[in-house]
Amino acid sequence: MDHLAPSVAEHVSASAEAIDAILKVIREGERFLVCSHSRPDGDAVGSVLAMGMLLEQLGKRADLVTADRVPAVYRTLPWADRLRTALRVHGPYDAAILLECDSAERTRLRGLEEFSIVNIDHHASGRLWGRVNWIDREAASVGQLVHWLVKAAGGTVTHEMATCLYTTLLTDTGGFLFGTLRASTFALAQELVEAGANPAKIAQDTYFTAPASKLMLLGTALTNLHREGRLSWVWVTQKDMIRTCAAEEDCEGIVNYALSVAGVEVAVFLRELPEGRIRLSLRSKGRVNVAAIAEGLGGGGHENAAGCTLDGPLDRALAQILGQLRPQVASLTVAPGSGPGPI
Repeated sequence: MDHLAPSVAEHVSASAEAIDAILKVIREGERFLVCSHSRPDGDAVGSVLAMGMLLEQLGKRADLVTADRVPAVYRTLPWADRLRTALRVHGPYDAAILLECDSAERTRLRGLEEFSIVNIDHHASGRLWGRVNWIDREAASVGQLVHWLVKAAGGTVTHEMATCLYTTLLTDTGGFLFGTLRASTFALAQELVEAGANPAKIAQDTYFTAPASKLMLLGTALTNLHREGRLSWVWVTQKDMIRTCAAEEDCEGIVNYALSVAGVEVAVFLRELPEGRIRLSLRSKGRVNVAAIAEGLGGGGHENAAGCTLDGPLDRALAQILGQLRPQVASLTVAPGSGPGPI
């Protein structure tokens, strides 16, 4: 690894054993399955695509699979047309490389139990459940880990790969607003831009290509905005989803509008699913660890961005999550710029 830049080498050295083990699996194999969690986000899509590119550079065959379709905003990414949708996977594969999944169940793919698992994750809820595990909670995205792997393997960061990896950084930090942000995060962004990523185009493709259905759903959610001191929440019902012709991907980012209220520290978005369960997205400005709360409810994620699914009805799920969050926000000291009372 003598060819690594100092900033990269510092991070890679901390995970050198895991990286060596992953590269050994890749060198000894020929055909690999690469997948991530269901309902893939920008980090999932971008890192899967970049991993596929790396495997091809190394002369390997890679099948890229997700249980749910790629959201429209990521379908312009290089290689996006190679990511196929399936509910069951069939080998033979020398290994399955799973990116940001704390369990096989998170993929919603059947058949994974047949294969040796390489588990690469950066979530606070990441677990050592694969045959080979690399969990680095300090990474801003799983794409950042894929980048280190490319460097360690002696691969080339092409402009196509740089585009995918920059997308993982941009989206998993909420536009460089939260998450693990360090000088090295922006150094990586610079390196990816120098390798060919176009930051303006990627941001426009990600944030300025929303369908009308998403905006209509957002409008509905905002009419349900409630604030209680430093805590805010919004929700939509299944009837709202049908009325606005919204897709699941249209729910992404709605929680951030609730978090943007001045003085709010924690926000929740609740979405009623067709079967009646309630999916929650939790966001924090950094003073409350929402990953710990989500884990206690069967979910997981990052300290500032996490999620879980609860039994319905909606008012019951709301009471349950507020019961967890109220003591957390009540213990916070008053922050400068706190806004007015409840909405």
